Order: sequence, then C-alpha cells, then structure tokens
Amino acid sequence: MSELDDKFAFAQEDVKKLTTKPSNEDLLALYATFKQATKGDAVGKRPGRLDFVGRAKFDAWAALAGTPADDAKDKYVATVARLRAGA
Repeated sequence: MSELDDKFAFAQEDVKKLTTKPSNEDLLALYATFKQATKGDAVGKRPGRLDFVGRAKFDAWAALAGTPADDAKDKYVATVARLRAGA
C-alpha cells in the first residue's frame, strides 16, 4: 500500500468522526471523489428526473470523468482534512 492509499484509508475512517454534518456540496464532493477513486468513471444510466438525490450524485461523479484515481484520492483526503479543521 502506498502512502496515498494509507491517507485515503485514514480519511475514510476520519470522515465518520465529523461532529457536524457537511454541506450538500461537500457531501457530493466526498461521494464523487470516493467513487472516482474506487470505481473510475461513472457508468450506467443517469437516474430519472424525479430521483433528485441519485441524479445529483451521478452528475457530481460524472463531472470527474477522466480524473485519475490518485488525483481523486488526493481531493478526497483534502476535503476530509478541510472538514475536520472546520469542525
């Protein structure tokens, strides 16, 4: 495991310890960067227009198309660090 993988794993545990709920934008950023880092580009059909949450999550993930996994991990770790600092 690389140093980045260790930081990413630690951030996944650390995000569960946040004392305040992140904003919707931060939650979408966390979701999208996590999915991009672990699954790659968004796949499947975009959820229907009545599935607001699913559609927002898919759109956030799809916006990161082409982002390398290591870059997505860096963004995830940075977002968690920022949220922890603000808590």
